[in-house]
Amino acid sequence: MLHAHAVIGAEALCITISLAITRNSSSCVIAGPIRTMIELMDPTAAKIVLAIQRGDSINRVASKVDGSYSWVYDWVERLEDANIIANTDNGIQIIDHEIRQQYAEMMAALYSRDTISQDAAYVIPHFAGLEFAYTEIDAAYVWTHGGYQIARSHDDYPVFIEIHDRDIERWLAFFQQFGIPATINERPDADNVEGDVHYVLFPKTDNIAVAWVDGNPVIPLEDAIDQMMENRPAYEPALEIIDDEYEVDINATHHSATKAD
Repeated sequence: MLHAHAVIGAEALCITISLAITRNSSSCVIAGPIRTMIELMDPTAAKIVLAIQRGDSINRVASKVDGSYSWVYDWVERLEDANIIANTDNGIQIIDHEIRQQYAEMMAALYSRDTISQDAAYVIPHFAGLEFAYTEIDAAYVWTHGGYQIARSHDDYPVFIEIHDRDIERWLAFFQQFGIPATINERPDADNVEGDVHYVLFPKTDNIAVAWVDGNPVIPLEDAIDQMMENRPAYEPALEIIDDEYEVDINATHHSATKAD
């Protein structure tokens, strides 16, 4: 019995795996189950496992990680065969929490070494394993399916999320692990932020009301509209998009007051 270290993504992250090795001439052949585990130490598998909340469907997970259903389905089968997750009649759940933690360390190491893309900014919060909902600018962004942006650029991209007050320290520690700045209740000046993507957290002592749109948890449409109406001139284009798509009484500037069938 020998031991090997699979170094994944960063030299600081080593996952020690006990390897059963069969010697054949001058070559070494790794036994099947061990090889499977090494192959599963993959960023794709990590994203899927980290995004899973108990009871999620494959479709929900695919939306969270911005992947196709068939792509995630294949990975779910492989992860279930390895007894890392279980896909039951009540949805998917994590079985091997130690592997989940190793996945978290792996992805934190990878993301902390690279520039966070705008797309990744909406995947990473799912890895925290904590309840949240997009709010403020991101409520408009999500409810318009990415059709409306305001006051953001590629080199200054805050993401606004509503969280439970009890989870503040866990969220701050999570983003610190990923090397991403996070602030509470207020957007910092871009000159005071390292990197492009950063997060603005809005703690709530009450329950968080969550709607799901395109795989993203977001505050309910009514609450999002109320926020936008507080600064209506800036959000008028978003209100028009929402007025076009949803049966709500907004009376956006260029549209009639109420939707009718």
